[in-house]
Amino acid sequence: MLTNTVEEGSLPNRFRKLWDEIAPIGRDPGSGGYLRYALTEPELRLREWFREQADLRDMPVVADGNGNLFAWWGDPDAGDAVLTGSHFDSVPHGGAYDGPLGIVSAWLAVDELRAAGVTPTRPLVVGAFVEEEGARFGVPCLGSRLLTGQIAADRAGGLRDAAGVSFAEALGDRPAGADPALLGRLAAFVELHVEQGRALVDQAAPVAVASAIWPHGRWRFDFTGEGNHAGTTRMVDRRDPMLTYAFTVLAANKEARLRDAHATVGRVAVEPNATNAIPSRVTGWLDARAAEPDTLTGLVEAVRAKVAERARRDGTEVTLTEESATPLVSFDGGLADRLAGLLDAPVLPTGAGHDAGVLAAHVPTAMLFVRNPTGVSHSPAESATDADCAAGVTALARVLEELT
Repeated sequence: MLTNTVEEGSLPNRFRKLWDEIAPIGRDPGSGGYLRYALTEPELRLREWFREQADLRDMPVVADGNGNLFAWWGDPDAGDAVLTGSHFDSVPHGGAYDGPLGIVSAWLAVDELRAAGVTPTRPLVVGAFVEEEGARFGVPCLGSRLLTGQIAADRAGGLRDAAGVSFAEALGDRPAGADPALLGRLAAFVELHVEQGRALVDQAAPVAVASAIWPHGRWRFDFTGEGNHAGTTRMVDRRDPMLTYAFTVLAANKEARLRDAHATVGRVAVEPNATNAIPSRVTGWLDARAAEPDTLTGLVEAVRAKVAERARRDGTEVTLTEESATPLVSFDGGLADRLAGLLDAPVLPTGAGHDAGVLAAHVPTAMLFVRNPTGVSHSPAESATDADCAAGVTALARVLEELT
């Protein structure tokens, strides 16, 4: 059984020391948040740091050709491996812990196991997935979707960022696509993540086990109208797509509240984007989530119907495109119950998407959450105490010992 083999209080200190190695990378001095977009300079530095950590632990790193990195403790060809880890990339001006906490904790969990003299009977793998947030190329969990075949390599390779750079160009090659052989060598995946809510604060617990991920997706609304002069065009003559867009934001908010669901329009692009010009085109992105699939479908359909009617009244046109969709993910019940019993931890659902949600359809999967005292995520206010992070490391190490 894993025990604390070093002096009391040292694990939080060791967490802080390792955490401080990456904390400055990609941090914006103005907002205090992070700009760690996939395969950009800050994230590439973090990937190099990942390789350095693997070298320090004599864990060879294997790249899967999709941008994902895997460091192996044990023979990669032996099979029956246990994977842990998360991602480095962030949303624009995001928090420090979303993603990197799972990777830092994985390295420290390996250290804990080795300090306790634990020798895994099956391979243990630390992974770093690419483009989990979808902030650069628009599709969340892109690396895990490629690995599992949920997105075609050609489509993924052709995705472009705001500067017109394709994912294939950023990657340096066409993505390799699905890798059934690698998936077949995995017996389980456990992802540790900062909690994105306040449930653990209310329950006075540092760590929880996930039960499920709400179904969720992203939809793009393209509104077109007639660009014209803001000072000379009569109000009655306008075909302003901004009006239709504004109605969409309010409609999505209302329909989500009626269904106890979540709807967010957090991104918009306007053409020509001039103060004294009526827009000719507005594009907005809807993020929608709900506890049940039918609720999510009903929400999106209700918004679509209301927006179509409003567009007719505004003299504009609107098209709706589904960019990504993730079904309800119920994590392996037996595994979740086993880990909750092992850790004496509460079990919580989440509305946030994760690579674990993608892999769950292919590999027995579980998630651990570490308490976030602010309850805020995707923001510089996201946080966790060193003591709670150390508790997460201890929990992850116990789980990995149990599974390997």
